[in-house]
Amino acid sequence: MRFRHPDGSTVHLAYCTNVHPAETLDGVLAQLRDHCEPVRRRLGRDRLGIGLWLAKDAAHALATDPSALRGLRTELDRRGLEVVTLNGFPYEGFGAEEVKYRVYKPDWADPERLEHTTSLARVLAGLLPDDVTDGSISTLPLAWRTAWDETRADKARAALATLGERLDALQELTGRSIRIGLEPEPGCVVETTHDAIAPLGAIGHGRIGVCVDTCHLATSFEDPDEALDALEAAGIRIVKSQLSAALHAEHPSRPDVRDALAAFAEPRFLHQTRTTTATGGLRGTDDLDEALAAGGPLPDAGPWRAHFHVPLHADPAAPLTSTL
Repeated sequence: MRFRHPDGSTVHLAYCTNVHPAETLDGVLAQLRDHCEPVRRRLGRDRLGIGLWLAKDAAHALATDPSALRGLRTELDRRGLEVVTLNGFPYEGFGAEEVKYRVYKPDWADPERLEHTTSLARVLAGLLPDDVTDGSISTLPLAWRTAWDETRADKARAALATLGERLDALQELTGRSIRIGLEPEPGCVVETTHDAIAPLGAIGHGRIGVCVDTCHLATSFEDPDEALDALEAAGIRIVKSQLSAALHAEHPSRPDVRDALAAFAEPRFLHQTRTTTATGGLRGTDDLDEALAAGGPLPDAGPWRAHFHVPLHADPAAPLTSTL
């Protein structure tokens, strides 16, 4: 959906499709039919923006087959849908029974990530509505933090610099400006918005900025005002925002709170859990069950937050809350 900002610009609000598993182009078309168009009709809107997730096979098919890309564009128009942003973080297998650490592969030190993101940019340039010239793609924040060294960091910087050059060339060819946003996430090389400033400053390309995910921001106990002000002061562009809350446990030492948290521990995704220390530092675990284990590493004198994307319109049951 489109909204008019007080400054006169247009704000695009999109329904993110990565909540619905689809690895192929046929699966994407089924998403439009079974989920996206019904949401548009339920909202009573003539047009609905969607944040499309394209797995590697679907992205490759669209990037290499102009007729397939035209067909998807036609299907979007027919169903009253439009695409101005893509979720380029998951590469494949996001609907698998167990995803966990796999979602961070390939990372930006691996050539596959550059080629996949390049394909996504070409596809998005072909999907943008006729009256829209700017699109955005969110991507993983360099890599998961383990096994990361200066050699891999150099490869990632080089890949992102190459991507910037390809995006420049794409705009010259198509007249469409596509920007990429690293999406800070707990446990990654770039966990917070502050962590993004140095590597993005080193790359120094205006087409590569930050995707602010408000659940990730809250999980890491970042203050939104401070985070956005710091990005602005550093000249780092906010490419897009993803809006949800994080799961919050005010009193994690209480048995009833721990029981409630345990109900959220599940085998598909990582649920990074964080708390702050008395000195203002951040302590965390990679997953919720690790935090809840007897004698676990997290202090429980202060609140815990866990990486669950809580809808803005729906609070979890007591005694848990969200960071809304």
